[in-house]
Amino acid sequence: MTDSQSTPYYTSLTEHFQKISHFEHLSALGDWDQATMMPIGGSEGRGAAMAELARHIHELKTAPFIEDSLEQAQDELLNSHQMANLSEMNYQFMQANVVPADLVQAKTQLAYRCEHAWRDQRKNNDWQGFKPNLESLISLVKEEAGIRAQAQDLSPYDALLNKFEPGMTTSRLEHLFGDLKSWLPNLIDTVKLQGRDNIALPIHASAQAQEALGRDVMAFLGFDFTQGRLDISSHPFCGGVPGDIRLTTRYDEADFTSGLMGIIHETGHARYEQGLPIEWRGQPAGNHRSMAIHESQSLFCEMQLGRGKGFLSQLQPKIKQHLASELSIDQLSDIYTRVKPGLIRVDADEVTYPCHILLRFEAEKGLVDGSLSVAELPEFWQEQMGSLLGVDTQGDYRNGCMQDIHWAVGELGYFPSYTLGAMYAAQFRFAMEASLGPVDELLANGKIGLVFDWLNKNIWSQGCLMTTEELVKHATGESLNPKFFRRHLEQRYLK
Repeated sequence: MTDSQSTPYYTSLTEHFQKISHFEHLSALGDWDQATMMPIGGSEGRGAAMAELARHIHELKTAPFIEDSLEQAQDELLNSHQMANLSEMNYQFMQANVVPADLVQAKTQLAYRCEHAWRDQRKNNDWQGFKPNLESLISLVKEEAGIRAQAQDLSPYDALLNKFEPGMTTSRLEHLFGDLKSWLPNLIDTVKLQGRDNIALPIHASAQAQEALGRDVMAFLGFDFTQGRLDISSHPFCGGVPGDIRLTTRYDEADFTSGLMGIIHETGHARYEQGLPIEWRGQPAGNHRSMAIHESQSLFCEMQLGRGKGFLSQLQPKIKQHLASELSIDQLSDIYTRVKPGLIRVDADEVTYPCHILLRFEAEKGLVDGSLSVAELPEFWQEQMGSLLGVDTQGDYRNGCMQDIHWAVGELGYFPSYTLGAMYAAQFRFAMEASLGPVDELLANGKIGLVFDWLNKNIWSQGCLMTTEELVKHATGESLNPKFFRRHLEQRYLK
């Protein structure tokens, strides 16, 4: 290890980025409170405060001394991990430096206003009320995308993708998703013929009972409640920071499976955050690798683990205890492997889920390049849902193009991370099984700790010390390969 006297430029950068992380902590808690606890009258003031905080963080990330210090630190005697940290600092500086502070502040304030209004507008199916807000926000997103694209010599949509998945491009996504389109529709049709869509759920469970069950399952999954908590929001999410994680879900008293899988999904995110290297906490190298890797961890818990009989054998006694349920493991398996095209992305089964992402990917490309206007979005949605899933969304904006929070907060370029994450999760599972044996058997025998030990060693503890490509090769021996996702779905559903 080096000392601060021999690395003055690098040391000054680490101190500065530690300061940035403290303000980002407060920003994350402001986001969580706004979605869970904040009274409705606090929206305008909170939006202004968060916009001011976003501007301050942006100014810290673009401080004049950073560029020179980054260059000077390259000549200092740094070890490989410090060089990785320096590289991530440079990435953050580049991402922030290209966007004017005024635009950051304006977009943040408008996003808060749009998202807060969206909650009631979605509930009331009020597309005409939401449309002008979304049009204003998309206009700022396109302005941001254009600025980023010019600075990085990328297309505007690639520049947005790069915020969430560094190095990912539209052309590579089109190749990966093109492969998916070549076999997924036939798989959906085949599975539907097996009658997996006609399974009833004969349980009514209060939100309180479901919350108690959820907390029990979170503990089973190793969530550290001394460094996090569970709440309710209109859209499930995992926020906060590694030492202060905030999870949310929503409950349907007629269908406990949705809220429970929401908790399992978000706990996967949380375990990743809580497993990031403590020695790098507050530094860019201690962050999660990318949003697709983040989604791989939540989907690993929800899909690779959560819908297998081994996991359900551990879950069934907990459901019986908290919900007075007599559901058997086989019945739970039938419920959690239902395949039925539906309107809502977050409630979709893992076979039809990618279709929801394919739709959003095409919509985002169109919104950014101007080939699709916000006004045309409902008609586009109707056509795509009919083509991909045979589902009618005519006039149902609430369960159609208004259902997700992402566009309401101006985040375009994120959605592909979900299906990329599903592909990574499947690849990680097959690599894990090569050394540990079948995951389902490990879970059935109560050896879930071995699963998380593997994830911690190969994914969580690595933080941003490797690129995404390096991390995946380190964990699995090869680059992202979509064949593993297909193999996983065919193994589980073509019986």
